[in-house]
Amino acid sequence: MIDMVYAMAPPGGGQGQGGDMYGLVQMAPFVLIFVVFYFLLIRPQQKKAKDHRVMLENLKKGDSVITQGGIYGKIASISDQVVTLEIADKVRVRVARSHIAGIASTGSAIEPT
Repeated sequence: MIDMVYAMAPPGGGQGQGGDMYGLVQMAPFVLIFVVFYFLLIRPQQKKAKDHRVMLENLKKGDSVITQGGIYGKIASISDQVVTLEIADKVRVRVARSHIAGIASTGSAIEPT
């Protein structure tokens, strides 16, 4: 039984340069998979998060926005963390600033009368 274990072990001598190259060749697919995941998943997600953060920083009173819950409204007031939206005539709701999904295109939001 022990002889079989020794037979399965890699050869002991002459492994200096060849062993290092063999390890690099074995790691290449994992490195390639990580690079593909970075460019296809991680990087676009980081860019989208940065664009959303910039959009939130540039919000101002009077902008028409849509929340993540699908509520359209016009910004009546804004603070660091809370946005007050006017969704109808004299109807206002307070929404966390981080839950604003985006700027609504003109004509799509219901304009308060």
